[in-house]
Amino acid sequence: MSGHTGKVLILGADGFIGRHLAFGLRAAGWHVMASARRCGRLARMGFETVEADLAAPEAASVDFWQGRLAGVSHVVNAAGVLSASEGVSEAVHVRAPAAVYEALGGVRGVLISAVGIDDSETGFARHRREGEAVALAHGIVPLRAGLVLGETSYGGSSLARALAALPFVTPVVGKGDQPFNPVHAADLTRAVAHFLAHPVEGVQEIGGPEVVTQAEMLQGLRGWLGLSAVPVLRLPVWLCRGMGRMGDAMRLGPISLTAVRQLEAGVLAEPSAAVRRMPEGPRGFSEFLGARPAGTQDLWHARLYLMRPVLRVVLAVLWLASGVIGLFLPAAEFLPLIAGSGVPDWLAIGFARLGGVVDLAIAGALLRGWRPRLMAGVQAAMVLGYTVAFSLLAPVLWLLPLGGLLKNLPVLALIAVVYVLEDER
Repeated sequence: MSGHTGKVLILGADGFIGRHLAFGLRAAGWHVMASARRCGRLARMGFETVEADLAAPEAASVDFWQGRLAGVSHVVNAAGVLSASEGVSEAVHVRAPAAVYEALGGVRGVLISAVGIDDSETGFARHRREGEAVALAHGIVPLRAGLVLGETSYGGSSLARALAALPFVTPVVGKGDQPFNPVHAADLTRAVAHFLAHPVEGVQEIGGPEVVTQAEMLQGLRGWLGLSAVPVLRLPVWLCRGMGRMGDAMRLGPISLTAVRQLEAGVLAEPSAAVRRMPEGPRGFSEFLGARPAGTQDLWHARLYLMRPVLRVVLAVLWLASGVIGLFLPAAEFLPLIAGSGVPDWLAIGFARLGGVVDLAIAGALLRGWRPRLMAGVQAAMVLGYTVAFSLLAPVLWLLPLGGLLKNLPVLALIAVVYVLEDER
C-alpha cells in the first residue's frame, strides 16, 4: 500500500467491506475514524468512532457532521444497503454522503460502488448512480467493485460458502455458467489506499484477473473447505426467484430477489486503466483462495449459515402450533392436567387463550424476521415462564412418558443457538 497516510473517515465501517478497509488502512499507517450505526464493537477493536445512522434525517444535515470530523483528511464511503425502502436507500447512498462531503470541504476520497448498476433500474442501482454523481462533484473517486471475497464473510459471500458446503449437491441458479471475477477484500483495500494517495478522474472499476463461472466458484469454495466433490444441481430460475421473494418476505438477508438476479446475470468487473496501472494488482480467485487454509470456524460457519433460517422456521411452526392449541383446544382436554392446583377454571382458561394469542404473535414475528435477537429473548422468557408455572401447578408434567416439560430444555437450548446465529457482527 502507499506510504501516504492521514486521518481517514470510513462510512459503513462495520460492514464486511468496511471492516476490511478499517483494519487494512490502519495496518498501512492510516489513522482511521470508523463510522457506523452502532460503533461499540469498532471502539473495542481500537478505532476512533463517530456513531451515525445514515438513514436518519439528521445524517443528511451538514451541521450534524461539522465538529464531529476534526482532523479528517480523507474519506472512504463503504456504506450501502442492497434491499431497503426508497427513502432509506436514497438517504444512505445520496443524501447523507453529500452532507459528509460538504462538511469535509473538498478532501480526497473513494466511494465503494458496485458493478452492473448502469444496466439496472432497481432502487439500489438508481441511488448508487446518484451517489456516484454526488461523489464526482466533490472530487471523490467512485470505485465499482465486483464480487468481494475475503478471510471473513458476510451476506452474499456467506451465502456462497453455505451453498458450497451443502451435502449431496451444490445448487446453482440456472445453468451456473454466469461469469464472476472475484476480488479479495485486501486487494480492494490496497486499491483504495492507492486512490486516496493518487486520485484520478472518473468512475473506476476493479475485479480479479481470473474469470470463473458460478458453478466453478462454488466448487472452488467447497474444495477450499476440504469437502469432497458433489454434483452440481441446476435450479430453475423461476424457483430461485420464488425463494428470493420468500427471503425478502422473511428478511433473510442475502436470500433475496436482488441476490438471485445478481446470480442470474453474474458479476463481471472490467478493471479500469487506472487499476491496471497500480503497482500491485489484484490476485485471481484461485490464487487468494489457496493463500490460507480453511479453519474449523470457516467450516462451521458455512454449515450453520443456512441452519439459521431453518431454525427460525422450526421455532415459528412450534409457536404457531402452540398458539392454535392454546386458542382452540377444548377446556375439558387441559383442565384435568392442573386439577387440584387451586386455580379457578375460568382463570386457567383465560390464561390458555391469552397464551395462545401471544404464541401466535411470536410466530408472526419470527416468520417476518422482526428483531430476531429480541424475539429470541422473548421466546426464552415465555418458555421459562411456562416451565415455572406448570412446574408449580402440575409437577407431574415432568414425568410424562414422552417428555412433557422436559422438552422445554432442548427448546431453550435451540433458542440460545438461534440467538447466537442471529448476531452477525
